Amino acid sequence: MQILNHTNVTNITQRPIKVMQFGGGNFLRAFVDWMVHVLNQKTDFNGDIAIIKPTAGGDYAELKAQDGLFTVVLDGIKNGELVAEKTLVTEVQQIIHSYNEWAAYLKLAENEDLRFIVSNTTEAGIKFNEKDEFNGVPPKEFPAKLTIWLYHRFKHFNADASKGCILLPCELIEDNGDALKKTVLQYADHWSLEAEFKDWVDTANHFCSTLVDRIVSGYPSDRAEEIEQKLEYKDELLVAGEYYHSWVIQANETVQKELPFSETDLNVEFVNDLAPYREMKVRILNGAHTSMVPVGYLAGIRFVKEAMENETVSNFVESLLLEESATTLDFPDDVKNKFVADVLDRFRNPLLKHQLISISLNSTSKFVARLLPTLKDYYNAQDKLPKRIVFGLSAMLRFYKGEFNGENIALNDDKAVLSFFKSEWEKVDNGSSLQDFTKNVLSNTAIWGEDLTQIEGLSETVAKNIENIEANGITSCLKNL
Repeated sequence: MQILNHTNVTNITQRPIKVMQFGGGNFLRAFVDWMVHVLNQKTDFNGDIAIIKPTAGGDYAELKAQDGLFTVVLDGIKNGELVAEKTLVTEVQQIIHSYNEWAAYLKLAENEDLRFIVSNTTEAGIKFNEKDEFNGVPPKEFPAKLTIWLYHRFKHFNADASKGCILLPCELIEDNGDALKKTVLQYADHWSLEAEFKDWVDTANHFCSTLVDRIVSGYPSDRAEEIEQKLEYKDELLVAGEYYHSWVIQANETVQKELPFSETDLNVEFVNDLAPYREMKVRILNGAHTSMVPVGYLAGIRFVKEAMENETVSNFVESLLLEESATTLDFPDDVKNKFVADVLDRFRNPLLKHQLISISLNSTSKFVARLLPTLKDYYNAQDKLPKRIVFGLSAMLRFYKGEFNGENIALNDDKAVLSFFKSEWEKVDNGSSLQDFTKNVLSNTAIWGEDLTQIEGLSETVAKNIENIEANGITSCLKNL
């Protein structure tokens, strides 16, 4: 079987390099690079990518060996139907290691076609390090490298405002565009760079905050041979992910015109304010995961897909999202209903093996971030408790006993949290009431950030739910909701 590279795959179009990308990992290749490929196929974007290795370790040897070529394999459920798509991405034209090829990295700043800068350097990647030096070759942090690159571009083009860039960070932090811009300007101050440069950074460049969403599982080792037989070539960089994707970009009209996503069927949306979309994702997608875990696990289910195949658990999750979570969001019903439908389709993806126990990591803090705001907003608007969210909370407290039906549960949370729950459940085992247990747990402000017993009826309802779970089992309780 032939190897995937330019020798064996011909007729590849070479385009101007318009995108500089910090990072060549699975997510960016199966998300941004795949989208650039679609833009080239469907619009007049006509742009290729230069990938920058931002860290010292590794050298992207496989990517270089395949001349930047790789295949994206996408599977999932769309409108209830199973979809599968395999795309050969040919847009990666240049691969530069910032530590070994610093001069080549800076030379890229002189490319007048380059307009877009993408990054995914993990949540810890956008930070300031006072030890970074302007003449360091290179400095350690990604924003420091970026600042020097922008300064080189600023100098080369004599502060030409038209040679600024559009920056689209994909790091999973709130307001990532603002955070990146702030850090670049912090380095400019730290290195005493000209006021004109800082003004150019501020006015000639567009730092866009973005919200990305796609599950990318990486190299599909369990089915790679089968896929390669169909492709008829060997690809060491196969990258698999879910068909669903979403990219919400906070940007002005200038950026929107230069990124013609509207001419494609890609799920990319430009908005003036990212916050409501982040809230919808947290309350619906993340909230569904957090409520599903204890309920599904206590029902004997171990994977998300199995939870969605169980009619009782699936109905619980869907009803929670539509009747409780969605009602607290300020979006049109059709937008919320579509988002819920997409989330449920994603959970049903037969090829994504998500273990509930893995998702259970730090469930208490996740409840605070993902479900508690919904619970409080629902209560304030409806003057009653959202019964499914409250039941999910009840199941979580029972889950945190660390065993159910004689089987140990591998809890994973802060040590202080686990120690507290262990102590409180031991009190119950020694004769204390579930009512006292619930009051003690829900009043722990160190866990919840507030005293939840102040929410009328919550403590009593949770205690009764746990009693019913113990007496009747989780499935019977769910059916009676």
